[in-house]
Amino acid sequence: MRRVLLLTALILVFTIPLTAQQLKPVDAESKIVFAIKNMGADVEGSLKGLKGVVQLNTADPGKSHFDVTVDVATISTGIQRRDNHLKQPDFFDAAQYPQLRIQSKRILPKQGNVYYAEATLTMHGISKPIQFDFIAKPVDGGYQLTGNFSLNRLDYKIGGSSITMSDKVAVSLSVVAKK
Repeated sequence: MRRVLLLTALILVFTIPLTAQQLKPVDAESKIVFAIKNMGADVEGSLKGLKGVVQLNTADPGKSHFDVTVDVATISTGIQRRDNHLKQPDFFDAAQYPQLRIQSKRILPKQGNVYYAEATLTMHGISKPIQFDFIAKPVDGGYQLTGNFSLNRLDYKIGGSSITMSDKVAVSLSVVAKK
């Protein structure tokens, strides 16, 4: 009987960490990229300063969640003058709203390592629901989570109406989260 209890305890100790993991995003290994058309050309940018928590439970994805932020002051499009303008009140207003935040509301399994997330995206002081699929690929010490979604920048009062700049922004996430 003692052996059965000991074996059961060992199984629980070694399998729970594999199915339910509290992870932290690793900024240096992650990429948050956006793309928008401006004057007919694709303009890409990125954000850094990734922080937060990712709880991934592959055995019961409904118990998974994430709450992560990025630092608006890190916005980079490769042109310093444009980056400085994007930090101003008419765009992201980095002084008043220093972070963008994505917080999951529900995560559902799709197929294999593909999941569906319903989340809230908060930027420029405005929170809106978003939905997207993501892939959870095991990496040493955690997972790489990759996904894409689109948004309308005007929904968040980012920039004004423009005849040269698109309202649609494509966002690509590649977040490495580890113990």
